[in-house]
Amino acid sequence: MRNQLLYILLAFLCLPFQVFAMPNDSVRLVLEELDAIIDQKAAYHEQKEKELEAWKLKLRDSATKHERFDIYGKLFNEYLHYQADSSLFYIDERIQLLSSMERADLDMEVLINRAEVLGVMGMYTEALEQLKQVNPQTLDVKTLTYYYRVYCACYGWLADYTTSKQVKQKYRQQANAYRDSILSVLTLDLDKDIVQAERYLQQGEVYKSIGMLKNLLANYPDRRQNAYIHYILSDAYERTGDTNKQIYYLAQTAIIDLKSSIREYASLQKLAQQIYHQGDIDRAYKYLNCSMDDAVACNASLRYIEVAQYFPIIDKAYKLKEERGSTFRYGLLFFASFLSLVLFVCVFWLYRWNKKLSAMRQHLSVANEQLRLMNTELAQTGKIKEAYIAHYLDRCVAYLDKLESYRRSLAKLAMASRIDDLFHAIKSEQFIKDERREFYHNFDKSFLELFPNFIPSFNDLLADDAKVHSKPGELNTELRIFALIRLGVTDTNAIAHFLGYSLATIYNYRSRMKNRAKGDRDTFEQEVMKL
Repeated sequence: MRNQLLYILLAFLCLPFQVFAMPNDSVRLVLEELDAIIDQKAAYHEQKEKELEAWKLKLRDSATKHERFDIYGKLFNEYLHYQADSSLFYIDERIQLLSSMERADLDMEVLINRAEVLGVMGMYTEALEQLKQVNPQTLDVKTLTYYYRVYCACYGWLADYTTSKQVKQKYRQQANAYRDSILSVLTLDLDKDIVQAERYLQQGEVYKSIGMLKNLLANYPDRRQNAYIHYILSDAYERTGDTNKQIYYLAQTAIIDLKSSIREYASLQKLAQQIYHQGDIDRAYKYLNCSMDDAVACNASLRYIEVAQYFPIIDKAYKLKEERGSTFRYGLLFFASFLSLVLFVCVFWLYRWNKKLSAMRQHLSVANEQLRLMNTELAQTGKIKEAYIAHYLDRCVAYLDKLESYRRSLAKLAMASRIDDLFHAIKSEQFIKDERREFYHNFDKSFLELFPNFIPSFNDLLADDAKVHSKPGELNTELRIFALIRLGVTDTNAIAHFLGYSLATIYNYRSRMKNRAKGDRDTFEQEVMKL
């Protein structure tokens, strides 16, 4: 027994502890402030909900279309980085109301609004399609700046999202091009200086960027812009290798985001990674959990993917630390049992605490399993998007080649003065018909390669006498509509544009298929999206 006790004492004294680098005072204080704000996050969200409810009351009391239109816009902005689904709802309401207001000057603005919220939700292709409908020549300076900002943001998100270095570089170049466009139209010195500082950073002129940003902090009262300035500063100090300052400015950014009830952010998860590398596993775990909760609540796909990529690493380290902590407590409990009955209360407390830890680990295990399933789904979605992007780019190149060949044939006719033949070629719609037929053929082929069981699975959702049949390797019009819905394209306008049909035709097709559903017609399209 004496030898066993000695062994336990030696193991207790030699137990390894995680040691992390102590930050300087300014960093320590800002992290403590951030910890307190995270603990009070529910209170900030409660205040946010009260503000949103106040605007909804104003909406119910509004007497004119113009009042409702303005309030829809306010709710769109308030929900944009808080709950993107709600933001999309209010901008769609705004678009519907605009159609009856005879305000053509606002058409472009609401399209940009919709592109912005789609980008926040991770629907980058749909966001870019919205932006392509905007005519920049009709925009005033303010709206044109907004248009360039959203384009720049979308390509920046795409660069962060893609895994291909070549494609990533291409998207970054496009983002930089739109940043240059912003600089060309901005008139406000402070706004222009922020964009210019960011441009310096992208060009590698780090210290010039830092100097401009620090001057701006003292002169810029806007909270959201201050958050953005702090974030750019953190990026700049990361490039200089000054980790303490990087952590400091990331924490300042996160504080502003959380106080403003912003849920779509990159600061806190990035801070969690840096804190983890410093050895502070508890804080890193806390920050990453907060980031994941907010990303899910906001439906910010990119932010959720960013968190999910790093979460298993920190989670594993946190579990290891907890296991070591459990070993320490068991050793202390065994040793204390030999001291005296006076310590009985302490022993009992430790026992109850250990049961709580066990329950927490069980809950964490369930959460990890859910995370694994979600990661699998996200990976599948990513592969589908990558496949379609690659196919789309290939089709674009092929189409450009065809257009060039067609142009050369027309040029030859013109040079040979064969005016009648030239006029006949221009007037003929055969080229367009052939290209559209080939486009649908390639779409069908690509879709069925990705979803080989789509047709039989789709028919399983229909009544026995309502099955849909098509030629092998092809989709008919009904199947193409629901193939697009399976890919996430649910907007009737977008489907109609893609297939070259009227809105009424697409609506009739969708309604007819819902009526032929085997189960609940209201959930039919949701079931299709799960195939």
